[in-house]
Amino acid sequence: MTDPIILPRGRQYPPVVVRSKMVLELASELITDKGWFQEQAKVTLRPQGPGPWEITLYASDSADAIDEVARGETHLAIVNPGAILTLATKGTGPFKEPIPLRAITVIGSYDQLALGVREDAGINSLEEIRDKKYPLAISVRGQRDHTIHLVLDEVFKALGFSTKDLESWGGKINFDDGLPYPHRVASVAEGKSNALFDEAAVQWVDHGLEVGMKLLPIAEQVLQKLEEVGFRRGVIEAKDYENLAEDVQTIDYSGFIVYTHENTPDDVVSAICGAIDRRQDRIPQDKGPGQLELDRMCRDTPEGPLDIPLHRAAEAYWKEHGYLK
Repeated sequence: MTDPIILPRGRQYPPVVVRSKMVLELASELITDKGWFQEQAKVTLRPQGPGPWEITLYASDSADAIDEVARGETHLAIVNPGAILTLATKGTGPFKEPIPLRAITVIGSYDQLALGVREDAGINSLEEIRDKKYPLAISVRGQRDHTIHLVLDEVFKALGFSTKDLESWGGKINFDDGLPYPHRVASVAEGKSNALFDEAAVQWVDHGLEVGMKLLPIAEQVLQKLEEVGFRRGVIEAKDYENLAEDVQTIDYSGFIVYTHENTPDDVVSAICGAIDRRQDRIPQDKGPGQLELDRMCRDTPEGPLDIPLHRAAEAYWKEHGYLK
């Protein structure tokens, strides 16, 4: 154990803490500024002085961070949907072997994959795209590391074709920047694309239906294949959408899992849990300000699917503090 820091009279924090707090606080302020566009954060921590940066915390949203966690370079990362980590721990889909990832907590975010096509395309099922070799032009996220690309690859694989197959018969993947609504829905309405495949269903499905799109369901046998890989089945419920006539079967896109590696030291994970606990009234949620619902963030829920185990230290912390029974 190192000697305690003796502070000069009148000082509450040592200079190293003052400097780090200044940088962290100004970064926190910048990312909430609507005019500031560098919003993703990666924080590295180490003791004062030279030497390696020992702890890395990454506010990621893509599957790329999984490799960093697997190599021990990153100690906390985040991914949506939670099912991506199920694939990683099983060694299925794009993951060649199982990776022992563990959850710390899960940020609830209920969502479903939505596969919309123009009514006038004459396509009534996903299988028809394959069987008719239909030259579908699909609008997808321009963000190349977004998980939607991994998910769609797996859906196409379960259907028996690939994006290369689609392109070989005249189809096209249009990488369009931004969320589906408004301009990507407008691009479908204008005929620049004749399909839009994406998550964030609640943000765009009703608008898409208004401009002449319909949703294609994922058939039962395809859902079963996707479940075997590690996805959860989901449903886009008609009751939640003004313009949707009936429920549509799909796969779930819920949950931002905060995760680490099985080998991350217990004291590091316990410290992370404690920090989340103490700052739960300051960490924003998509539904607005308020205390985090930590009792729902350490167990499986519809908005936060948790199919991978909690890290042993996280499980111990949440139990000890009454959030997990």
